[in-house]
Amino acid sequence: MKEELKPIYDRRKSFYKKAFVVREGNGIIKLISYTTEVARIENGKLHINGTYSATTLRHLKEFASQMGFKSGSKAELVKMYC
Repeated sequence: MKEELKPIYDRRKSFYKKAFVVREGNGIIKLISYTTEVARIENGKLHINGTYSATTLRHLKEFASQMGFKSGSKAELVKMYC
């Protein structure tokens, strides 16, 4: 199931359909920013593929927060989840 990532913690009103959450039947949850898979939750662990742009970093922070993971600066996210 694919759904648009809606900002709850970010001050933006919308991500303008540039970020989506994909929930797969096997329990994997993916974050798609623009057209790239930038993060996934698998076996209860968050894995980030990279931070890419400033906008994608916003998407990553929002995704992590909404999924119950700690968020932080770019360096903190890389250290915790890459």
